[in-house]
Amino acid sequence: MAVKLKGPVIKEEWCKGCGICVAFCPKAVLKLDGNKVKAVNRDACIECGLCELRCPDYAIYLEEGEDHDK
Repeated sequence: MAVKLKGPVIKEEWCKGCGICVAFCPKAVLKLDGNKVKAVNRDACIECGLCELRCPDYAIYLEEGEDHDK
């Protein structure tokens, strides 16, 4: 059985607001809101993992699960 992902999970306390994840997201799922990143378009997420891969502070990751709850 394939694992379904919830999409990006953001640890706001670790996020410095550098915007690297926003720049690498091919579907504009992420947006800077002040000095923190927010997931604004979860339905467009293709779970490519570029946000997780590029974050220098490990503040964003893709979580396994059944739905987009965070």
